[in-house]
Amino acid sequence: MYYETVFIVNPDVSQENTEVLTNELVEKIEKAGARIVKREYWGVRPLAYSIQKRNRGHYALLVTDGAAEVAKLIDESLRLDERILRFLTTSITELSDEPSPLLRRRSTAATEESQAEVETKAEETKAEEATDATKADPTAEEKTAKEESGETAA
Repeated sequence: MYYETVFIVNPDVSQENTEVLTNELVEKIEKAGARIVKREYWGVRPLAYSIQKRNRGHYALLVTDGAAEVAKLIDESLRLDERILRFLTTSITELSDEPSPLLRRRSTAATEESQAEVETKAEETKAEEATDATKADPTAEEKTAKEESGETAA
């Protein structure tokens, strides 16, 4: 049986310490005889409502394959850790190789952003090339101006 655990870490804890916390949890799970199938860090995200006077938190996802005792171990470990604001463990019957919808959305946004950066750089390169051409040939500016105004060079 697979278990999916999403937990929210206090935003005052750094990302590195959140990774350390996750690594400690993974070690406990592996010592209990289960295996980690999927591990995702979703970043710092806003909370739907304030928890302990916090409006943001580090979100993480772990999908494990093991017995029900492992799910209880995860819940107990997370419940006792003061850095954890909330957690939820659910059992799932099917395992998906695809990234979670949240991670997929973040990667799509990053892809779109990187494509926009590439397009901007291409435009800047064209502008620089045009500037370089006018510096090399001062009459090129005059020719371009005449062409734009509809005059032909004789």
